[in-house]
Amino acid sequence: MLFPKTLALLKNQLRKIYSKIFTKAGKPGWASLIPFYNAYILLLIIGRPGWWLLFFFVPCVNMALSILISIELAKAFGRSVKFAIFGLIIFSFIGYPLLAFGDAKYKRASMNSKTAKNKKSKK
Repeated sequence: MLFPKTLALLKNQLRKIYSKIFTKAGKPGWASLIPFYNAYILLLIIGRPGWWLLFFFVPCVNMALSILISIELAKAFGRSVKFAIFGLIIFSFIGYPLLAFGDAKYKRASMNSKTAKNKKSKK
């Protein structure tokens, strides 16, 4: 009986962590609770187009995409690639809470900032 209670506790903590990450990025926290929509919003947070969600349905590509998303998420919050690899990919049980509840601030994602720079240079 301990195992189901532990899973329920873990699931509740994951909800809080992802909700806090979404809120820090200026998105609604409830969006992290809805399957597929949360992946769509996560792609928007890192500055990628929403149609990339289709890549999650392609075998092997989805694993590479998950790694790329972790790296881009770390960059979007001002963290390094090392933090993404060790904190979000290998030791995710430590990295995601640090991202959510730590002092990391959301910055414009790389794709959005490049677009903003291009618009400024055209003026």
